[in-house]
Amino acid sequence: MADQRKAFTRPASGLALMSCSWLAFADGAPVQIEAVEVGAERERQRYKADRSASSKLTESLLDQPQTITVVNEQVMREQNALSLRQVLSNVSGITFDAGEGGGGSGDLINIRGFNATSNVLIDGLRDSAQTTRSDSFNLQAVEVIKGPDSVFGGAGTTGGIINLISKTPQADAFTEVGAGVGTDHYRRLVLDTNQLLSGVGTGSAVRLNLMAHGNDVPGRPAIDRSRWGMAPSVLLGLSDDTRLTFSYLHQEDDNLPDYGLPTYRGKVIEGVKRDAYFGWRNLDKDRLTTDRLSAVFEHEFSQSLSLQNRLRYGRVERSGVVSASHVDRDGLPPGKYRPAGPQGYGRDIVTDQWLNSTTLTSRFDTFGIGHALVTGVDVSYERYRRDTSLYDIRKQSADKQFDLNNPPGRWTGPLNRERLASMRNRLQTTAVYAFDTLSLSPAWDLTLGLRHDWIDGSSLERQPEGGHTEYATRDAFLSHRAGLVYKPAPNGRVYLAYGNSFNPSAEHLVTGGYGVGEQTRNTPPETNRTWELGTKWDLLAGDLQLNGALFRTQKDNVREKLETGQVLLAGLQRTQGLELGAVGHLSEDWQVTATYTYLQSETLKSRTNPKAEGHALANTPPRSFSLWTTHQLPGDWRVGYGLRHVSERNLRNDETYKVDGYWVHQAMLGYQVSKELDLQLNLDNLLNAQYVERVRTVTGNNKRSSAVEFGDGRSAVVSAVYRF
Repeated sequence: MADQRKAFTRPASGLALMSCSWLAFADGAPVQIEAVEVGAERERQRYKADRSASSKLTESLLDQPQTITVVNEQVMREQNALSLRQVLSNVSGITFDAGEGGGGSGDLINIRGFNATSNVLIDGLRDSAQTTRSDSFNLQAVEVIKGPDSVFGGAGTTGGIINLISKTPQADAFTEVGAGVGTDHYRRLVLDTNQLLSGVGTGSAVRLNLMAHGNDVPGRPAIDRSRWGMAPSVLLGLSDDTRLTFSYLHQEDDNLPDYGLPTYRGKVIEGVKRDAYFGWRNLDKDRLTTDRLSAVFEHEFSQSLSLQNRLRYGRVERSGVVSASHVDRDGLPPGKYRPAGPQGYGRDIVTDQWLNSTTLTSRFDTFGIGHALVTGVDVSYERYRRDTSLYDIRKQSADKQFDLNNPPGRWTGPLNRERLASMRNRLQTTAVYAFDTLSLSPAWDLTLGLRHDWIDGSSLERQPEGGHTEYATRDAFLSHRAGLVYKPAPNGRVYLAYGNSFNPSAEHLVTGGYGVGEQTRNTPPETNRTWELGTKWDLLAGDLQLNGALFRTQKDNVREKLETGQVLLAGLQRTQGLELGAVGHLSEDWQVTATYTYLQSETLKSRTNPKAEGHALANTPPRSFSLWTTHQLPGDWRVGYGLRHVSERNLRNDETYKVDGYWVHQAMLGYQVSKELDLQLNLDNLLNAQYVERVRTVTGNNKRSSAVEFGDGRSAVVSAVYRF
């Protein structure tokens, strides 16, 4: 813990120094910062969003023929939701896998039963799949757009897309300084300041976000987390119609990796304690550095014609040594084990991304039909480099026995590091797209979308003894989407939509870091399609939106691998169900956001694993529910309550073993001390539920167990925000 506290102190000191430097810049720069009214309070945001931040969605969320959930900064702040995983707990129908596989090392997300790890966008541009999004300090909102949508995001997107919206310079001047302390050695410092630049163009402004954070994982005190980050941005109003925004993000994470607890058939092995750590604290590490530099150019030619260009370079460097929490109990007395699975597996990964998206939006009429037409070009180049190694811990511990109820946690034996294979992958994508919303009449809209992707990838794997293999792959695919919207009332919509998506082999080059081989390089993409029938209604003078949808998604040609190594598109999987949602004000002082998903999943056909036919998909709960609500009380007090439920779900898609369902409660109490100072208490997992949040879809056996990762235990955090 001492090392982790030092790790927190360094970025915290740096945050303070950068804050002083920023203020010095503001005081001494040639440009003049406009005065800030001391004591001015920023208005609290509504939960209900009216529009998407994406330039590809021209109409209001009410008019979009698709299930879209927006979690904004206000909800994140009230819940003290820091990681993307915590933010996404507000959206039902999303689950998380555990572990990171042989190559991948980022968030492992499923939407509506299908993998969405590579479907995370930042401001509309695809983010690296090799990063863990641990902090929301620079996020304005998170949009979850459900259903196959390759016309929007390109390859993947079977279950949906997650679009992270970054904080940018605003039109009002403010400064917020925040601090938090809590159980499990929680401590946090943040700064968010936005200042106007008078005399520099039109509406120019600068914004700076800083963060330093450290804590142990609630319920698992052996696991510590430490990180810091900064995100400056500047908006230059070149004219009334032209804007240029530059932004940069740098974040460093230093964590002790946690691969959870050993399990058999989805249940923690008897005798294993909740807080046990099966890795090696003196050996394992997970260090992550993220850099992202962006430029956005916007120009309005007229009220009906505008241009936007987004350009970004991003780099993720990840250096880790991880040890699986798998155990070997074969032939040992009860309560004893040997380490199994990868032990001391080293992985040094660097990913580089160059991305550009150009969008032209126009509004016009033809023969009495209104059009909102979006056309554009997306170009990206991604490079993935991975070098691996392995310590011979399993060999050195072959004759040892450890206690299941008290794993040692530190390795005291000899260490011999073996160099393993290295991987060099690249992926280049070019796409053109067009979306059009046609206003056929006051009561009917028709939305159409087309996108064509050209994807070129290559994979080079080098063995430590000198041999290598190299393969290239190429795909082209036309994606489409259509939606018909009926407007029975000014505040109500009924829609029917259809869309498709595709998953090429090349997708895994930078998603999971896997290569393509002789058997996969010419394999066509998997294809997916969905139907969705839904309705949306704005009630209470537009303050509350209710939505519901029936949907069916089918993966028509699931990729399957024969024992010979040959890859076939031979499987068939389907998910179908019901989505319900409510967001907004129930009264002037009462806000709520809630989502419910009923999901029926099934493997309809599998040539390589016929036992899976008729079973639900792995880690796909039939029912999930999320609620967060707050009420403003008299006397400047406010209260909040949250509830999350995930039902029992299949461990695998070819067996009947289950992972237990769970209910998790959380609460918030806030007090507005003055216009400048706000205090807040957050209590998470009130009943200290021990629940499995992240699942390895492996049964395990006596020779090598599987593992699961629990959700955070009970915790309390007190935070203060001072505004001036």
